[in-house]
Amino acid sequence: MDNFCEKMRAVMIGHAVGDALGVPVEFSWRDDLDASPVTDMMGYGSYDVPAGAWSDDTSMTLATLDSLAKGKIDYEEIMGNFVRWCTEDAYTPTGEMFDIGQTCLDAIRCYLESGKPALACGQTGERSNGNGSLMRIHPFLLYAHAKRLSTKVWMEIVKRGSLLTHAHDRAVLGCQIYGCVLMHLLEAPCKESVFHGLSCAEQLLGNRAEFSHYKRIFDPDFASRDRAEIKSSGYVVDTLEAALWCLLTTEDYKSCVLKAVNLGRDTDTVAAIAGGLAAALYGYDSIPDSWRNTLIKRDYIEDMCKTACARWTSP
Repeated sequence: MDNFCEKMRAVMIGHAVGDALGVPVEFSWRDDLDASPVTDMMGYGSYDVPAGAWSDDTSMTLATLDSLAKGKIDYEEIMGNFVRWCTEDAYTPTGEMFDIGQTCLDAIRCYLESGKPALACGQTGERSNGNGSLMRIHPFLLYAHAKRLSTKVWMEIVKRGSLLTHAHDRAVLGCQIYGCVLMHLLEAPCKESVFHGLSCAEQLLGNRAEFSHYKRIFDPDFASRDRAEIKSSGYVVDTLEAALWCLLTTEDYKSCVLKAVNLGRDTDTVAAIAGGLAAALYGYDSIPDSWRNTLIKRDYIEDMCKTACARWTSP
């Protein structure tokens, strides 16, 4: 398999597996998970879905990738795919949409009811800074990496990708900081690339007014912070911090995503983002076979990756 295609498959499956691991314990408190930690794929729990079922994180990611796989960026089509997911249960693991964040729902409703263009539907209020764009932004970055787009160009693409649902600059910044890290990991899969990515983000984005909200992850001692200092809520800043902390304080994919899940609260999204980054770092084969085999519709996800990769890398 082509090197990029392998990386793409790793990130997409790594993300989906992390998502599925977190689904059964979403909203659980950390103390409860400390008493009974997640150690393997399981079903039911927070939602009435079997083991290997992924949530809105992966559904909205696939809705995005399905459009991008055609070889161009069409934000209207991507938003239309979000509508299909929301109203027709497209891109779901079990044929039923069972999880959606309020900000994403508000943006989709705006698109359906207002007649506004897709890029004008994202929510702009400060209380709209959830992780709903961060959790689905990586297909844009995979596209940009395959096309060898400049940093300036992919930064704008990521911004617009976030604007579909999350238009406050704090949410946009979270996606762009994450993008710097993922792009460096795709270029060179080693821990040092995480730090290079953060350094790049600080240089390029440090003058933005909302940047101060992310200052902790740029602290040289960030990875040394105690677990009690790491929050794992659905707030975009907390989610990015938690995912990066799990990545920096573990040495393999499995340890990273289990650490993320067992932080509690927004377990599926923190583990999905950590899982995508960990798979970029450690590779597809680092994801345990049993988890990959349990993942519902894995072949569907991997086939979509193959289609996208073929289109993006063809002359």
